[in-house]
Amino acid sequence: MEYPLNVEAPKSFTHVVRNLPTVTAEQRLRALKATHYNEFAFPAGMLYVDCLSDSGTTSMTDAQWGAMFLGDESYGRNKGYYVLLDAFRDVWERGDQQKRAIDLLRSGVDKDDVEKMMDELYLVDTEGGFINGGSYQLERPNTFIVPQGRCAEALLFDVIKPLLAKRYPGKVFTIPSNAHFDTTEGNIKQMGSVPRNLFHKELLFEIPEGGKYEKNPFKGDMDIDKLNQLLESVGIENVPLIYTTVTNNSVCGQPVSMANMRAVSAIAHKHGIPFVMDGARWAENCYFIKMNEEGYADKSIAEIAKEMFSYFDVVSASLKKNGHANMGGLLAFRDKGYFWKNFSEFNEDGSVKVDIGHLLKVRQISAYGNDSYGGMSGHDIMALCVGLYEEQRFEYQDERVRQCEYLAQGLHQAGVPVVLPAGGHGVYIDVDKFFGYKRDHESFAGQALSLEMIHRYGIRCSELGDFSMEYDLKTPEQKAEVCNVVRLAINRSQYSKQHMDYIIAAAAQLYKDRDTIPNLKITFGRTLPMRHFHAWLEPYEPSREELCDQ
Repeated sequence: MEYPLNVEAPKSFTHVVRNLPTVTAEQRLRALKATHYNEFAFPAGMLYVDCLSDSGTTSMTDAQWGAMFLGDESYGRNKGYYVLLDAFRDVWERGDQQKRAIDLLRSGVDKDDVEKMMDELYLVDTEGGFINGGSYQLERPNTFIVPQGRCAEALLFDVIKPLLAKRYPGKVFTIPSNAHFDTTEGNIKQMGSVPRNLFHKELLFEIPEGGKYEKNPFKGDMDIDKLNQLLESVGIENVPLIYTTVTNNSVCGQPVSMANMRAVSAIAHKHGIPFVMDGARWAENCYFIKMNEEGYADKSIAEIAKEMFSYFDVVSASLKKNGHANMGGLLAFRDKGYFWKNFSEFNEDGSVKVDIGHLLKVRQISAYGNDSYGGMSGHDIMALCVGLYEEQRFEYQDERVRQCEYLAQGLHQAGVPVVLPAGGHGVYIDVDKFFGYKRDHESFAGQALSLEMIHRYGIRCSELGDFSMEYDLKTPEQKAEVCNVVRLAINRSQYSKQHMDYIIAAAAQLYKDRDTIPNLKITFGRTLPMRHFHAWLEPYEPSREELCDQ
């Protein structure tokens, strides 16, 4: 017999406390001026709540901290390399039939039974998926460990850029997505290609009656009609890759349905185009599918992940998100799949002349370190191994997503215009609506809003709109694809209800005082790639016509 209460039972407790200093608004303003009003340059030690990013900001679990002591810092083929690759196979490809090779180290088998380690881990040949193993990872390397997601993107585009330039001199390529994130878009642009974001913008900013949907409408989906129109207009031969970001970070962290990924995969493969997943938040997306898409309610997150990954040819992922870790990233492609076939070179008899995997491996080693650590320490690798399993736990994902929704609903009820429902990693403020549609795109008022949250309340957000997505530098078609938003990212396993309530109170008060928020002008770095990381800004007073209360 159960004895229910009207409150939930706790799922964890705090083991270590980090105290924060008391900082005045005057001190924070001094720091803002000294750092040219660049929110990335503001000292984190002067903040009360840091919602700049959920990337690598995780508070790790006791199991992860314990695993770090098992870290092997060997330069070549450390133990963690084998365990990490098998963890990827477990959580992405095996569904509920997982091996948990990490237990070989936890239980001391690595010290007591060398033959077992050889037979079950070190010398196991694996092929056909994203994670080749044993001799196949040498013969056909397809898995590349890197420090973080943008390294995976840089690795990919640094290698395919000269290949495409050699094969098709002078050609400009287009790479569509449901929405590229800032670093992905920056890497594509630096390759000389054109990124396009194809999503349902009219659906994104829709607010349901009462602020809640009965079922999540998957606002992160690719607009299939727009994709087909783009392929027809630019030509299939000018589209080397098609992306889908899960969850869709630039589209306010909204999830992508399995049906949509299946449909985009079919279109890509019909035309022989590799389908790429930006999989930073793969587990959160699986949670949304389980909770909202017909046919998945009884499936585990691991089972859903197995199907989801089956539709893709390449995975580029920052594992500082759904690796539940402070460091890590991965680039992987399907063994002998579309990407391998399109970017390798073959002799007339069909034998391989140049394997794209070897080109990627050469670049990985020269830029990030030997392939068995890829710029990561051995203890970080072990923390990531455990973190991947933590992310596939339903109870963890459920608690995290509901925390984001609590923040979103609190802001909505306080009158602050936000995108609903919340995504799985944060809440996004609708900047245009926040300012009553009075501020133009080059006022960069969303960035000013973010800076005023720092100045007045010690809360750092992240502007992901007109400033960071470079609205003023885009074509008319690309401008229509920008979401002018400010993101409140929620660190994993770190913040309490008290933190959420403080954010709600601060944002609600700033909304009431929005006419006192200045505009911004860029004084340095307007055309620098990914300018929001290093540009200088300067505030100026808005005109009378831009004020909401006039």
